Amino acid sequence: MNLRDRGSAVLIENNKVALIKRIKKGAAYYVFPGGGIEKGETPEEATKREAYEELGIDMEVKECIAEIEYNGKQFFYLGDIVGGNFGTGQGEELSDERKGTYIPVWVEIHELLSIEVKPKEVAEKIYFLFK
Repeated sequence: MNLRDRGSAVLIENNKVALIKRIKKGAAYYVFPGGGIEKGETPEEATKREAYEELGIDMEVKECIAEIEYNGKQFFYLGDIVGGNFGTGQGEELSDERKGTYIPVWVEIHELLSIEVKPKEVAEKIYFLFK
């Protein structure tokens, strides 16, 4: 297993959080927008780049609200959308059929505990911070 640190965006607007709906091998679940940190990048820079690639938005990174150990270290940054158009991401994963489907969506915070969100502990933290 390739261990790689990751940066992920936690974007909240109007009591909703931005997630990526994944459909892979017939199973649907949700993940936070984000991806691997590239050589020479900070976790914050990776989070901004991934938010642009996956969602089509520019984000201002604020505080890190969670760090999770899972196949490397994952950083989850609270942030604000400061430009771009949600849902217009052009990242390579969006068009790679072999990786399944990636659909940017807004999910009501009060629904976070009733859907399959990975990692669950970050969904729970957001639920209790913002409900």
